[in-house]
Amino acid sequence: MEPFREHHPATRPGEAAAALLIVVACFQALLAAGAPWGEAAYGGATSGVLPESLRASSAVAAVIYLVLAGIAGTPVAPELVRSRFMYGTSALMAVGAITNIASPSFVERITWTPVTILLVIALWRAARLDTARATTSPAPALQRVPGR
Repeated sequence: MEPFREHHPATRPGEAAAALLIVVACFQALLAAGAPWGEAAYGGATSGVLPESLRASSAVAAVIYLVLAGIAGTPVAPELVRSRFMYGTSALMAVGAITNIASPSFVERITWTPVTILLVIALWRAARLDTARATTSPAPALQRVPGR
């Protein structure tokens, strides 16, 4: 019987990305719950509380951001899997940064452009470190507890 394997812990950039993703998830969850911050989301097309369709989108987005935070900031996945998720998420955040820069909403531009740029950098850096770590060193083995 093979011993269980433990994955390397998340890198500092992965933990930073996870923290930022949690911030975005909380923002989306609050929008879904009816926070009157429509001007800071979805191009600022709605001031105040978002319509039901956008609130539903925010609820789904909050869950997705939390899942991504869990992947980026914990050893839940092997390094190569985690790095692929982070490379992909980094690319999507780059698109998000461009759309935030182009947003007609000043609040959205000033708030979310820096956040998405920081996410691009942190996710890309974490993915590179995880890829390098996965190809150069094996993950540590879990210790077996006697009697179990």
